[in-house]
Amino acid sequence: MAEFESISKDTSVSGVSAPRETKAERFKRLATKRTQNVLYALRVLGNCANRSAYEYTNEDVKKIFTAIEKQVDEVKLRFKDTGNLEFKL
Repeated sequence: MAEFESISKDTSVSGVSAPRETKAERFKRLATKRTQNVLYALRVLGNCANRSAYEYTNEDVKKIFTAIEKQVDEVKLRFKDTGNLEFKL
């Protein structure tokens, strides 16, 4: 994998290496694109609300949003600062 990473990191066009992307820059780039993808997927899911094209129950809708909300909560926890988890007596 290190071999692949070294290939993908070289973004030079004219043989001059581009400055490396910082962790903050990489986070912003990836988080922006991934958030846009999530929001797009939710908009597309909303198309399923068209009762003239689809048949579903309130229980179906509840299952969908329960799954989405559970995943959102799990992701939020990953972003929380857990503080110092060092064991102390």
